[in-house]
Amino acid sequence: MQRLSERLERIEKLCAGDVEQPLSILPDGERLLDNYDLCRMLNISKRTLQRYRTSGELPYEMIYHKTFYRESDVLRFIERNFSNFRKLKKDRPAGSG
Repeated sequence: MQRLSERLERIEKLCAGDVEQPLSILPDGERLLDNYDLCRMLNISKRTLQRYRTSGELPYEMIYHKTFYRESDVLRFIERNFSNFRKLKKDRPAGSG
């Protein structure tokens, strides 16, 4: 539960733009995350991320031989695959992140 809460906090920081390095942004304003960003954000290995891609659970795009993930796809993936995500989000006190 604590680990999921930490992941949620990292995602909220990412959405708020509180990251160490600038993110790629598409013309429509959508942010793109690379493998490094997503592995750090979800605290998973590159192999786990590859497994999510291969299974079709996590949509991705290849741009100049580099893998990117749309922020909206990542959030949808988390909501779908982490059963406690909605409960944690709902139970968090207002203004906590």
